[in-house]
Amino acid sequence: MDKYCAVVVIPTLNNDTVFDVIKSVRDLGYEVIVVDDGSNPPVVKPEIDEKIHVITHSCNLGKGAALKSGAKKAKELGYSYFVSMDADGQHLACEICKLTDVIDYGDDTIVIGARDFEIDNVPKGSKIGRSISNFWAILDTSCKIMDSLSGFRLYPISILELSTKSDKFDWEMEVLVKHAWLKKQIAETAVQCYYPKAEERVSHFRKWRDTVSIVLLHVKLLPFRLLFFKGFI
Repeated sequence: MDKYCAVVVIPTLNNDTVFDVIKSVRDLGYEVIVVDDGSNPPVVKPEIDEKIHVITHSCNLGKGAALKSGAKKAKELGYSYFVSMDADGQHLACEICKLTDVIDYGDDTIVIGARDFEIDNVPKGSKIGRSISNFWAILDTSCKIMDSLSGFRLYPISILELSTKSDKFDWEMEVLVKHAWLKKQIAETAVQCYYPKAEERVSHFRKWRDTVSIVLLHVKLLPFRLLFFKGFI
């Protein structure tokens, strides 16, 4: 797929690092949608670049809500796909092409950038949390998923048609599950990432609390999964 068939959506909350992320993406020629999810004061000014579209939430609604806002804007701009990137600098713009290379234009596939955790400064808690999340993701989707917590993904705009209830970090998992329930594909590709030292790290993902929220999402979805595979829904 032509890599420029996707726009890049970057949700942010009080992250000054977002400017470096935006620059790295624009330097490669991609159009950008920044969703400022309740920063106080707002981080990104709306008039910085005609190829940088800024959406501002007046209060913090959650990462899922920010990505949905970005997806709606991507559809409005005429894109069929968007790439989600975190604003903390963990995801690398040069790796976006690895996501777009996985599918042909017209595919209705979610592509996950499976991060290499065999690098410096990856917290042990992140590795444990990913393993727990992967177990539930595989159980609920029947797909082999190695990095279900990665926020570096290529989404088709069709995910807007899914009936999702979550607005926080667990939205990213709910989308995978409900996409898979419709017999649509989930693919993965290995990507490099960057983890700064602990004292330099900026992240709003609370490793244990948000991981527990994701597990609880699976527990809530489990009865519906059983009904789905029994053919009742």
